[in-house]
Amino acid sequence: MELDFYFDFGSPASYLAYKRLRQLESKYDLTVHWLPMLLGGVFKATGNVSPVTVAAKGNYMVNQDFPRFAKRYSVPMQFNPYFPINTLNLMRGAVAAQDEGVFDRYADAVFDAMWQEQLDLGQVDVVVKTLQNAGLDAMALLELTQSDAIKQTLIANTNQAIDRGVFGAPTMFVGDEMYFGQDRLDFIEADLKADRGS
Repeated sequence: MELDFYFDFGSPASYLAYKRLRQLESKYDLTVHWLPMLLGGVFKATGNVSPVTVAAKGNYMVNQDFPRFAKRYSVPMQFNPYFPINTLNLMRGAVAAQDEGVFDRYADAVFDAMWQEQLDLGQVDVVVKTLQNAGLDAMALLELTQSDAIKQTLIANTNQAIDRGVFGAPTMFVGDEMYFGQDRLDFIEADLKADRGS
């Protein structure tokens, strides 16, 4: 199975989906195409907003639903007190990391810093330290985030997501079939199990 995964580091559900997809990758014949996008751009284009803007829904998701799935997937998770964080440069960094062949280390470091260590990744010095601790050339990656090519790739990813009907994060596609939200991964795993059994 090949799966397109549109995500933003600022989305806690993207964190859970990322961790679960890594688990599924190691268990099944699954190839994930990681597609960084800018969730703010998607929201603006579609008229959508973060679910935490509804107080009761936000309280439920943060205090019950996310912890429930984190336990189910056996991954640590702490809601970031600095949420929402402007992730523009972090997402550009993900594109740069892909170009440099270090995406896995970059994504692991940023997702963990955001949703385990509760760091303020809106601060450049915090980002630099996070990347350096992961053994990455932080300054080189940050420099690349300002290049026109990296900026245009992120814009293209975001526009492509919107054109495909994406309205939030995470969103996954298997062929033309769309799955929104990390809580839809059970459908994908069921298909993976069926494929393995056939």
